[in-house]
Amino acid sequence: MKKIFFVSACMVLSLFGVAQYNPAYVSYPANWWPGMKWNKLQLMIYGDAIGNASGFTINYPGVRLNKVNRVESKNYVFLDITIAPDAKPGMVKIVPVDFRATSWINFEISKRRTGNGRTYAQGVTSKDLLYLIMPDRFSNGDETNDRVPGMLDQTLRRDTVFNRHGGDLKGITNKLDYLQSLGVTTLWLNPVIVNDMPNRTEHGYAFTNHYKVDPRLGGDKAYQELIDATHRIGMKIIQDAVYNHVGVHHFTVSDLPMKDWLHQWPAYTNTSYKDQALFDPYRSPADEKIMADGWFTKEMPDLNQSNPYVANYLIQHAIWTVEQFGIDGWRIDTYAYNDLPFMNRCNKALEDEFPRITYFGETWVHGVPNQSYFVQNNYTIPFKSNLQGVTDFQTLWGIIDAMTKDFGWTDGVNKLYTILTQDFVYKDPMRNVIFLDNHDMARFYSVIGEDLNKYKTALNWLLTCRGIPQLYYGAEILMTGTTSPNDGYVRQDFPGGWPGDPVNKFTNAGRNEKERGIWDHISRLANFRRSSSALTTGKMMQYVPVDGVYVYFRYDDRETVMTVMNTSKEKKTIALDRFAERTRGFSKIRDIHSGLVSDLKAIELGSYESGVFLLVK
Repeated sequence: MKKIFFVSACMVLSLFGVAQYNPAYVSYPANWWPGMKWNKLQLMIYGDAIGNASGFTINYPGVRLNKVNRVESKNYVFLDITIAPDAKPGMVKIVPVDFRATSWINFEISKRRTGNGRTYAQGVTSKDLLYLIMPDRFSNGDETNDRVPGMLDQTLRRDTVFNRHGGDLKGITNKLDYLQSLGVTTLWLNPVIVNDMPNRTEHGYAFTNHYKVDPRLGGDKAYQELIDATHRIGMKIIQDAVYNHVGVHHFTVSDLPMKDWLHQWPAYTNTSYKDQALFDPYRSPADEKIMADGWFTKEMPDLNQSNPYVANYLIQHAIWTVEQFGIDGWRIDTYAYNDLPFMNRCNKALEDEFPRITYFGETWVHGVPNQSYFVQNNYTIPFKSNLQGVTDFQTLWGIIDAMTKDFGWTDGVNKLYTILTQDFVYKDPMRNVIFLDNHDMARFYSVIGEDLNKYKTALNWLLTCRGIPQLYYGAEILMTGTTSPNDGYVRQDFPGGWPGDPVNKFTNAGRNEKERGIWDHISRLANFRRSSSALTTGKMMQYVPVDGVYVYFRYDDRETVMTVMNTSKEKKTIALDRFAERTRGFSKIRDIHSGLVSDLKAIELGSYESGVFLLVK
């Protein structure tokens, strides 16, 4: 009996000493698209001693090699290429010259998504309600990826907050109906990019390979399925971007392309976290450098974004992600610690490519001037940021004061009022994201001592104030937790997200009476908000708080909504005569929560109670 051999074309080429694809050498990115505005691309080619090649050739119609950039490490080379608008989809062979003649590197010309950046990357606006999820702690939809062989973190223990729990992207996809019924329009996920670190990998903020979705979350396939599923039901998705730093196990850290790929110091230097050093007119240059170039932690090396290779690598990854997956926008981590001129360049590149995309930055700072420095503002100052919006920590401090401090000239609800009076500094305060808590902070329900009246009032504020509201997963079922002794305690599992959980709070039957009350409270107002022109795009008028009572209106030509808050320790009867300029022409009010319609007259509210009312003619 004769033996029959099936020999591939690549095997034949190899037998005769001709080049064949070698997966040991990788291009970052590995693919791009014709018709992009960013058509001059810089490819990072990585692999053992690839820099020793005497040259490189590309023979593909519409793709031109412009320059070979050699750097300090022989394991990297950076190729500048141009992709013509009429280049056809296909596989490009990048062939090293005089170097291991049996190798080439694959680079793909891909077909663009329908719409060429205009019908996807929709962005988020004040019409949206964001819902922040830590994927590892929300729901486990695929137990087969809980542990991935070869990854450094092999923990899987739900009885401790320090280890992975197994939540994933499939688990989120399975719960989209739940989220939509709550009134959510947009998902914001903590980072999904692979974090192959030895411990505390649940949060995701220490990338180790930008071009790979974490396989423990389901990888690229599960991410695309989630995005497609959200879009099919009219929802959107925001990705968490981290430009400032990477994980210490990122391949560009363990094998540096060049010394100044990172901000280097004679000895380890942590950032001071003092944002003031960036804009203080009397600042010390040394203080400014420590703030901007110091490392976030020893486990998160600081990228040198003034290095043009680093800048191109990060900007191209941002553009690539939007086109590859079709996400709708970005939340940008640790915005103040980035090189701000670099961020302007990156933001512009995204907007040039995707006109509808939006992005907002984390600005965990104290003071409206501090926060406004990092966003589009109305100042005449040397540095002008083009960031569209921020995570509005200032209004967070305001609502916390309103719910936890006695009324005073600058205290209690007067702080919230005063912060909002300073909105004149922002080019568009409606683009700021307002919130009560997040993955790094004590849960608001715990901050206010688990007081239901205060919680309902804060939620009423969140869903009726100017800006883009954001809920943190579990807020709707009264999840508790503080960052003491560890931030993991604000990242507990959503009950019912794992097979075998004793209770399932994704269902009405699984919630207790208090939880049902809060879930319904949020759902009623969030779903009313979706169709309310006043709350989503209307103007805002607030009145000076008096004796702990704070009243503001959202209104346009079609609709007027009044929010009334009693932040005093006593029951109050609030006469409405003072607000006649906004109530004139109306005779009745409808309570959004109860549905009751009553005459437009004095409103009685108990301590820390509030109401949201639609004015009726």
